[in-house]
Amino acid sequence: VQLQASGGGLVQAGGSLRLSCAASGRSFSSADMAWFRQAPSKERELVAAISWSGGNTYYRESVKGRFTISRDNAKNTVYLQMNSLKPEDTGVYYCAADPIRRGFSYSTGGYDYWGQGTQVTVSS
Repeated sequence: VQLQASGGGLVQAGGSLRLSCAASGRSFSSADMAWFRQAPSKERELVAAISWSGGNTYYRESVKGRFTISRDNAKNTVYLQMNSLKPEDTGVYYCAADPIRRGFSYSTGGYDYWGQGTQVTVSS
């Protein structure tokens, strides 16, 4: 079972990136999915989450209106479209899966599977 995150990179403030998280080894179509990020010397924080059906989403306040989480269950892939990026969005972004569907947990302990992380760097 593997989650593979990709799409990170270096972008100027105001730019956009699209992160992808592809699952392999099992289907995550019935799992809630999330994106976390971790900046240097800071704890990993929940950025956005999406229910298994895509019908419910969560965004942390600082990314509302700029980020969009979506999923394609046929492709076993979750996306994070990030627009109007700011330097404070810099960090390693991780995708995570909660097949038990506990509800959008803010804690890393609420997710059973993790991707390896992809670096996002936003320059000012």
